[in-house]
Amino acid sequence: MSKRLILSQPDPCPPDFVEVIVWFTMSAAFVIDGIVPIIPTPFNDHDALDPEGYAPLIEFAIHSRASAVCLPAYASEFYKLSEAERLETVRWAVHYADRGIPVIAQVNATSLRQAIDGAKHAEALGASALNTAVPRIFATSEDDLLRYFERLLSSTSLPYVIQDFNPGGASVTPEFLARLKNVCPNLKYVKLEEPLLAAKVRAILEATNGRVGVLEGWGGMHTLELAPLGTSGVMPSLGLCDFLDRVYRLAKTGKQAEAYPIFSAILPQIVFSLQNLELYHHCEKRLLAARGVPIGPRVRDLKRSLSAHEEAYIDFLNARVLDAAGRYLH
Repeated sequence: MSKRLILSQPDPCPPDFVEVIVWFTMSAAFVIDGIVPIIPTPFNDHDALDPEGYAPLIEFAIHSRASAVCLPAYASEFYKLSEAERLETVRWAVHYADRGIPVIAQVNATSLRQAIDGAKHAEALGASALNTAVPRIFATSEDDLLRYFERLLSSTSLPYVIQDFNPGGASVTPEFLARLKNVCPNLKYVKLEEPLLAAKVRAILEATNGRVGVLEGWGGMHTLELAPLGTSGVMPSLGLCDFLDRVYRLAKTGKQAEAYPIFSAILPQIVFSLQNLELYHHCEKRLLAARGVPIGPRVRDLKRSLSAHEEAYIDFLNARVLDAAGRYLH
């Protein structure tokens, strides 16, 4: 059901009632069950965004049976993009997705006002859902975070994902997510990046009565372990999303032994690339190019320069992935 259909009913509803219906139907229709790859940012030779470069990236995600795509996130080098460029990435992703796959717009900002502005612009551009990383520049209580996210999620009718990447400390608690869900029904998922997540996945599902799904980040490093526990999916790199789709679906249906060799074939690539975020950008773009997805290797400055050893090892790992693709994906 769409907003247009609701508003065209012959018996008019009160505006507040209509808004609630629209919010509910839009949020309820957005479901993740599988892989949501982060789309890298294609740059041209002049270090500017390459709009046409998004077409093959989105096409690869669709071909890989992704549930949705997300950008601009950490893996999109969002922290090197201007506010205008961040919105441009959403604009081009929505354009090339052409309703063939949902686009989750990442809106990261410590300033609540800036985050709300970004969310509204992304919604106007046609994003299907929104994602915001928990601001972690300084220590903040969960009560303060609750106030921030309650106001942010209440500013939009779109379904929402909250990401918490906090290498220096604990991520949001199950109790925090339950409190936020109670006041913001459009909270749909939380993306977590930390190790030893099994107990927390269970605790979140229990605290929220399954109303907030858990998405695994960190490149999908723990997919084989966590998928059988009820996670809703994985938000990894684009270059390995078809492998991880196979692993996730097998593991979720009790076929971990069948998923194991597929997962083992790509795990060295995941582990190596995630040693450093700037190293990751090089690995991801070179892997996509090796797999026949036309994207240049350019990573925007300030970037980490690769040593000859690292370039050679990336090529070695890419060759292993190509060999695995021939064995497991065809």
